[in-house]
Amino acid sequence: MLICLAYLAVTNAFAALRLLPMSDRDKDVEILVLRHQLAVLQRQLGPTRPRFAGADRAFLAALIAPLPSTVLHRLQLLVRPDTVLRWHRDLMRIRHARASRPRRTGRPRTVRSIRLLVLRLVKENPQWGYRRVHGELAVLGVKVAASTVWEILKAEGIDPAPDRAVTTWAAFLHSQADAILACDFLETVTLTGQRQYVLAVIEHATRRIRILGATAHPTVDWVAQAARNLVMDLQDAGVVVRYLIRDRDGKYPRASTRS
Repeated sequence: MLICLAYLAVTNAFAALRLLPMSDRDKDVEILVLRHQLAVLQRQLGPTRPRFAGADRAFLAALIAPLPSTVLHRLQLLVRPDTVLRWHRDLMRIRHARASRPRRTGRPRTVRSIRLLVLRLVKENPQWGYRRVHGELAVLGVKVAASTVWEILKAEGIDPAPDRAVTTWAAFLHSQADAILACDFLETVTLTGQRQYVLAVIEHATRRIRILGATAHPTVDWVAQAARNLVMDLQDAGVVVRYLIRDRDGKYPRASTRS
C-alpha cells in the first residue's frame, strides 16, 4: 500500500507540474471535460458502487478531507462526501494506533549461530557447565554473557551446571578419542595346525586397525619391538597418542603401564 501511495504521489506531482504553464482558460476547459466524463461514467455504473483500492482511498482522503464542507459537497465524486471523510478518519485511527503501539523491550534474542555453537559444545562435551562453555566462547572470540549461555541451555532442557566431579567411561572415551589406542592378542590356528598369536591395535577415533605382527611364541621382547615399530609409524603419520588400553596379559612389557 505504501508503494502504491508513493507511486500515486509521484504521478500527481508530475501532473501538477504539467498544469503550471497552462492558462486559467485551458484549466477550466480540462475541468469541464473531466466532469463530463465523470457524469458519463456515473450513468454507466448506475446503482453499482465503484471499488477503490486502499491506495486510492488513502490518496483521495488525504487530498479531499482538508477542503471546506461547502466545497466538498459541490464536488462530483463517484462516492458520497461522507464516505471520503470516513476514509480519512480510518487513516487517522490507523496512524495513531501505530504511533501508540508499545515498543519491544528487553534484550534482543541471541543470534542463532551462537545458540547452535553453545549447543554443539555441550553436545560434544556433556560434562561442561555453562561457565566452561562461556570460557570456551571467549577463547573463540564470541562475546556473550555467562547468563545468556545459562538461558540457552535451560531453554533446551539441558542442565546448565552438571556434576563435573563424576566422569563416565563413555564420556572419557568420547572426549579423548583422538589420543586412545586399544590393543589385544588374537588367537588363530593355521592350516597346518600351528597356533599363532596376532597382535592388533585399533585407533579409537577412526576405528582403523593395525596388525603389528603374528608369532607362535609372543614374548615380552617381541611385544616391545612391535610397540617400537608402532610408535615410529604413528610419528610418521603425525598421530599423537596418550592412552593405551590393554588387558593384564603377562606378555606386555612393564614399560607399557606408564603414561
